[in-house]
Formats: sequence, structure tokens, C-alpha cells
Amino acid sequence: MDFVADQFFNGKRFRILTVVDNYSKKSPGLYADLKIKDADVVEFLNHMIQTESSVPERLQVDNGSEFISKELDRWAY
Repeated sequence: MDFVADQFFNGKRFRILTVVDNYSKKSPGLYADLKIKDADVVEFLNHMIQTESSVPERLQVDNGSEFISKELDRWAY
């Protein structure tokens, strides 16, 4: 799970939360928005778990500042 960023032709930036299965290389979910808050990530993960047939046993993230929040620390499925 990681974030990528890009910008539109007018210079407005957006971010995408990508979730990729390292084994199969399939992506069970992408979430794009202009700003992604910790509550958005938790809501997206909960939605992904409810709609996907296969749920990962664990999530791997880098040590980036995007994943440092009390909201994400409290999240568990």
C-alpha cells in the first residue's frame, strides 16, 4: 500500500492510494482524490475488505509520513 501523486494540465495536484498484492501483482483497490486524509484511508480499506473476495493477511507500507496517524493505528479488520 502506497501513495502516488500527479497533477492535472492546470497544475492542480491529486493523489492515488494504491493497494497491490505483491504475490499476484493484482490491485484490489485504488483510491484517488485531491486530498486523502487518514479517515478516507480507513473508510476505503473497510470498503475494500467488504467487497473483495480475498482479504490480505497483512498490509505492508513504507515508513512514510502518510501512514502515521492515530486513525490508522486504531484500524483493524
